[in-house]
Amino acid sequence: MPGLAGLFSLDGRVALVTGASRGLGFAMAQALAEAGATVVINGRDAAAAAVAAGTLLDRGLKALPAPFDVTDRTAADAAVDAIVTRFGRLDILICNAGYTHRAPLADWTLEDWNAMLAIHLSASFFLAQQVAVPMRMNHYGRIIFTTSITALMGRATIHGYAAAKSALAGLARSLAAELGEDGITCNSIAPGYFETDLTRPLLGNEAFVARVNSLVALRRWGKPRDLAGLAVFLASNASSYVTGQQIAVDGGLTTTI
Repeated sequence: MPGLAGLFSLDGRVALVTGASRGLGFAMAQALAEAGATVVINGRDAAAAAVAAGTLLDRGLKALPAPFDVTDRTAADAAVDAIVTRFGRLDILICNAGYTHRAPLADWTLEDWNAMLAIHLSASFFLAQQVAVPMRMNHYGRIIFTTSITALMGRATIHGYAAAKSALAGLARSLAAELGEDGITCNSIAPGYFETDLTRPLLGNEAFVARVNSLVALRRWGKPRDLAGLAVFLASNASSYVTGQQIAVDGGLTTTI
């Protein structure tokens, strides 16, 4: 595909998106599929992953489900191996799986803390380690982490989540430094306040919603589709000289006063 459109084309690419059964993960998976990629939809719930993949297939896009728990290294490694065996390649990894835990500092337990690090940081690291093998063989790869604006600014009660997301941004930089010579880029996307199932408790608080809107330059919460363009950009040749970066998609929340 010639010209500018070709820079953003993902025709022939194979992508794995974790936590993609719904919300931000599904929006990014859908965008990659619309750009031409074959997208592997991951989620812990096999039925939900199948429904999400089916939604894309019904539109004539290329998708298939891959249910596994990203914190289970054996299952995650097996899933990556199965993708490479089937398609002969794995070009794009978006690590999006995760959740948040809210509690006052005094109420955080070791289990709470370890769970945040396991799903956000450790799972992403070991998936990146695994996918780097076929990416290096093809001298092409795009690794993308979903971080958070909490990697840029603090918020009470989500200490483990904020710590893990901050560490994930650092991991993107270190992977970028090591993998660049192999044609692999690694970047992170830091969403602001988005309307998703995870933020439903916040969306139910009218005063909080109004406060966020007053701080966001665009005066609204993000929609999952607002991540589509950036996900395709970072996954495509259009971003071939962009690596080690954390890009906030937050309506201007972190850049305005």
